[in-house]
Amino acid sequence: MKRIFIGAALLVLLSSCSLTEPIPIKGEVVSCETIKVKSGKTEALECLGGGAPIAADAIVGPALVNVWGTWCAPCKRELLHFAHFLQKSDGSVQVIGIAVEEKSQAVVKKFIESHGMTWPVLYDKSGSTRATFGMGVPVTWFIDETGKVVHKKYGPFNSTKEVQLAVAKYLGK
Repeated sequence: MKRIFIGAALLVLLSSCSLTEPIPIKGEVVSCETIKVKSGKTEALECLGGGAPIAADAIVGPALVNVWGTWCAPCKRELLHFAHFLQKSDGSVQVIGIAVEEKSQAVVKKFIESHGMTWPVLYDKSGSTRATFGMGVPVTWFIDETGKVVHKKYGPFNSTKEVQLAVAKYLGK
């Protein structure tokens, strides 16, 4: 009887710990050449993967612009949900990161590669995005085809499904 109970408990434990979504193996520092832009008013941010600098307010969607930091625990948790969203999506919505309050580009690039990020990341060396996005992270802006910010989400996404539902609601995708 004890063996059956232990076996059942192990089965429940193991099945409850299984992942329903694949984990990206390796991230990649991606060029920003695919980011759609119009003329911007704010300071242009350097792209970690190469390409011309881009002003955050010049991004045209449909896009999710996620402001994050390597030092931010909630940011780290939600990155996996963006990776899964991109794996499941048809590519009609861009995901763009903005790394803030970082020690160096090298730190951010290493983080990108080790955390499964496969989208362009802008580097805010001077903190210029604080005026646009505020001081807290993570924050994600939903930007439509005209470049208008249609929604701002403060705090982390807790699942890929939450990202998908928000994209459908605010960007119609």
